Amino acid sequence: MLFTREQLEDKEYLTLAPYGMKSRETRGRVHPDPEHEYRTAFQRDRDRILHTTAFRRLEYKTQVFVITEGDYYRTRLTHTLEVAQIGRTLARTLGANEVLTEAICLVHDIGHTPFGHAGEYTMRRLMADYGGFNHQQQSLRVVDELEERFPEYRGLNLTYEVREGIAKHETAYDEIGFGDFDFGEAPTLESQLASAADEIAYNTADLDDGLRAGLLDPYDLNELEFWREWRALTTMETDRFDDMVRHKFIRWLVNEFVGDFVEHTDARLTANRIDAVDKVRGFGSTLAEFSDAFEERKKPLQEFLLTRFYRHYRVMRMASKAEQVIEKLFHAYLADPNLLPTKTQARLENQVHARVVCDYIAGMTDRYALDEYARLFDPMTRV
Repeated sequence: MLFTREQLEDKEYLTLAPYGMKSRETRGRVHPDPEHEYRTAFQRDRDRILHTTAFRRLEYKTQVFVITEGDYYRTRLTHTLEVAQIGRTLARTLGANEVLTEAICLVHDIGHTPFGHAGEYTMRRLMADYGGFNHQQQSLRVVDELEERFPEYRGLNLTYEVREGIAKHETAYDEIGFGDFDFGEAPTLESQLASAADEIAYNTADLDDGLRAGLLDPYDLNELEFWREWRALTTMETDRFDDMVRHKFIRWLVNEFVGDFVEHTDARLTANRIDAVDKVRGFGSTLAEFSDAFEERKKPLQEFLLTRFYRHYRVMRMASKAEQVIEKLFHAYLADPNLLPTKTQARLENQVHARVVCDYIAGMTDRYALDEYARLFDPMTRV
């Protein structure tokens, strides 16, 4: 039995909550694009994102650990997949559009530089006099301009709702306020869920990776209320910290984040009588949130990660090396554009040179950036 697009769209009206974004009600695409026979608009967006070169490159881009540090730690790709998994759970539980949420989760970091936030901070400094840089804006640039998949136009021609989800993705590491969007209008609930999924994923996964790498001392977990609470609940022997203890604690922690978030968000939707997408947008601010009590519980964990992990000397050393690599590549390409590949040089004719260089470097994987650094500056490396 085949389900047509129309039948799938009808099913959304029967199964989604009133505030869930229906595919049929999309604000559309920039360029005319006939509907598919058996895929909804948001399914097509998700699939287009998955098949991009930029998405594949996330496999070799840093989350926290540079790829040379080992194969066991999260990359930007595995982080993205974890965000999508959590986002689908949030959407399914709250009756939002699971496919739209997934699409926004999958695309939210597609414009990230190599070497994680260290790479982004370096690129932002280098581009300060050329229009600036942030990875969200670059993600929108990737899907609107840099990916070439159709002969009629540049970019992926994604729906308004997915593009808006990029522009209005908001966590502690994101900056909003760019693109042709109304920032006085709240994004869809699905967009808000993608932001929350991102926060849940990096808080819990970074703790997991830091413990696995030995940068975080399990003994220091006693400083965290989350750890003390779980120890009081678990029947496991925790005095000897091993992989199984770590796995079980992180699973419990993810569930704590998700549980508080969906319960508090559901209560806010009910209390504010949100029974339509327009009411989500018209609310003006975020409806999907953690409770105030949980926000207080999160703060010690976030401070712990900041001081003990993100500022650990090994992480800072990786960041310092990343800064040197990106800065030297940027200045070399800008000083002599002939060092750029022929296809990239062709873009110099009608664009600001610094922006072309920025696009090229931002699209690199960690591995490619390190190889390119060696090709340009190590006389013993073949070019």
